[in-house]
Amino acid sequence: MGKKFKQNGEIKNSNLKKQGKSVMSISPESASDPGPKNPLESVLSSSSELPPSTDRGQVDNFCFPFARAHKRIQEGGWSRQVTQRDLPISTTIAGVNMRLIAGGIREMHWHTASEWAIMLYGHARVTAIDPQGRSFVNDLKEGDLWFFPSGYPHSIQGLGPDGCEFLLVFDDGDFSEDETFLISDWMAHTPREVLAKNFGFSVDAFKNIPENELYIFLGKVTQSLKEDLKSIKTPLGSVPHSFSYSLYDQKPNILTKGGEARIVDSSNFPISTTIAAALVKLNPGGLREMHWHPNADEWLYFIKGSGRVTVFASQGNARTMDFTAGDVGYIPKSMAHYIENTDDTELLFLETFKSSFYASISLANWMALTPPELVAAHTNINPKLIGKIPKKQIVIMPE
Repeated sequence: MGKKFKQNGEIKNSNLKKQGKSVMSISPESASDPGPKNPLESVLSSSSELPPSTDRGQVDNFCFPFARAHKRIQEGGWSRQVTQRDLPISTTIAGVNMRLIAGGIREMHWHTASEWAIMLYGHARVTAIDPQGRSFVNDLKEGDLWFFPSGYPHSIQGLGPDGCEFLLVFDDGDFSEDETFLISDWMAHTPREVLAKNFGFSVDAFKNIPENELYIFLGKVTQSLKEDLKSIKTPLGSVPHSFSYSLYDQKPNILTKGGEARIVDSSNFPISTTIAAALVKLNPGGLREMHWHPNADEWLYFIKGSGRVTVFASQGNARTMDFTAGDVGYIPKSMAHYIENTDDTELLFLETFKSSFYASISLANWMALTPPELVAAHTNINPKLIGKIPKKQIVIMPE
């Protein structure tokens, strides 16, 4: 992206060039901006400063950087979130970015929303139980997922050598990580004599319980996974469907010259009944082809690289926005769009949906599976060319 800008932040984009007979040519002087500006934001948002001439009308903002989110820093790590309060269009999904240093613990808790997560860095140990009292403990690495259904209690701890960082996805756009049910908070607000009666201990056993919630705190790096599993072994056994899944170990569902994609939903990660996802890598110049999702809104998280997205919202409304690593995007159900790698390095991003299954409809595939003469009548494209469009979704271009 840097090649498009002068050092003072002035944009040298070619978006104003004439792009066909139906597009009005606009002189560069018409877009001049001599007044106050934020040069950094102008650089990061080039498609908003000088949008493609194909953009029209009004489309709600669909980008919010995690870098602008408030970071809650505690001894042991930090968290920050992007919810509907930050990105009003994001009604079905909220996201939390969290870091735990080695020994850092996200305390034992549960949520009203279901939690889907991907490890972005390092190593962690996660624990949980289900309503039948069956247990789950596992160590996870970069590229591994976990899913905890609504109300299932769990915990996360960063392991050596440098803890972990992960992304949490919740199936409720209005979710707040600050409103979870915490074991320390609950016990602090329960009479000591009730705690004693509940556990069959003396009241004195609870004299040192925390007076306030812990949320994230620093503890000792846990013992080995084998020892932890042994310490919780019960006749009920472990959960029937694993709460974790190794996405990076999965072979790509899509592999082309333009990149690759790995799709995960309840078909290969059975416990994940409310979140489906695709991890997409675009090589330089690669394009996540023009498409839409018929079953759910799309919540995007950019992990690496830079790209741009144009959303077509019908009635002549279209808007292009730029994204870089750490940004969140949101595209309502059935709104058409593409994702393009605009950098000279790979673009890696996550598509997530509040759904048990992944679904996508391709513009090219729709045209290929419609009689060529009919498509030509709509587009004025030579029917012979239309007949050459592959009769399957390519997903990532070039093929």
